[in-house]
Amino acid sequence: MTTPVLRTEQLRITLPGGLTAVDGVDLVVEPGQIVGLAGESGSGKSLTALSLFGLLPHGSRAQGRAEVGGRDVLTLREKQLRAMRGDEVAMVFQDPMTSLHPMLTIGRQVTEHLRHHHGTGRSAARARAVELLTQVRIPDPERTLGAYPHQLSGGMRQRAAIAIALACSPSLLVADEPTTALDVTVQAGILRLLDRLRREEGLSILLITHDLGVMGALTDRLAVMYAGRIVETGPTQALLTAPRHPYTRGLLDSLPRTDGVAAPLRAIPGSAPRLTTIPPGCAFHPRCGHAVAPCSTDRPSLLPLASGAPRDEGRMLACLVDPYAAAGERPGGGAVSPT
Repeated sequence: MTTPVLRTEQLRITLPGGLTAVDGVDLVVEPGQIVGLAGESGSGKSLTALSLFGLLPHGSRAQGRAEVGGRDVLTLREKQLRAMRGDEVAMVFQDPMTSLHPMLTIGRQVTEHLRHHHGTGRSAARARAVELLTQVRIPDPERTLGAYPHQLSGGMRQRAAIAIALACSPSLLVADEPTTALDVTVQAGILRLLDRLRREEGLSILLITHDLGVMGALTDRLAVMYAGRIVETGPTQALLTAPRHPYTRGLLDSLPRTDGVAAPLRAIPGSAPRLTTIPPGCAFHPRCGHAVAPCSTDRPSLLPLASGAPRDEGRMLACLVDPYAAAGERPGGGAVSPT
């Protein structure tokens, strides 16, 4: 069996003041796989990603395990983390206009990782930069090397940011909302680029977004996160075509229809809780139309679906009610109680 590129086990992140932002997250990304992490803003997706780089806010504490290539990054010293960043795992942020340095040329920003991590000479680093910009489909890469971020379009800036992340050939790319600030046409180009990098370069990707449409177009597996916890996970197409958690179903129901059928959007009632007011039991129960009394006191565990149906293989769910179960099955094999 191959070693996963990324594995987190019971990852827990506590912010200054004792607020728990990520509460027991288990994730696995296999070589050459694209795994999606979805959820509303504030669900803990970005903090989960930042913990892999040792870049949590000052005073935060990460517990559990977060292995990149078999090494637990939570135990590494700062010098070891600096050596790992960019070389083994790299990140593409949501807004390239703020993640790229406005006073440095694209060429300087692409080559500095090569020179820092690998000691590559100036001419060799420049040649590699041209190769990378060509790889991410930036036209006239030689000219782009001398350009500043503000001289590029949003799509070209994001492609440049991906080129920077790929400079040292990392095994894992973390893409945090990489298409949110882009129009639909440019967004599609970035998604095609990520998919091509996975197929041609064997790159593993953790894709973080709130857009389930993006997930359906690109990812192999999907984990849905709410209030710092994963509530449902499994193969993307199975999860999107037959969601089992009310929160996942709510996210899908709030998307516009693309089949030409006129139907009102059904928004999830209420809003995601603040870290200071996360409800006991199932954190989603105040917004859930299927909640029963135990949902307000008992925290559901993330358990495998035990229906035995092929569509449920590899799926896990954290729900006491499981209102969308077929044939009366619930996680772990028990029968669903009437609601």
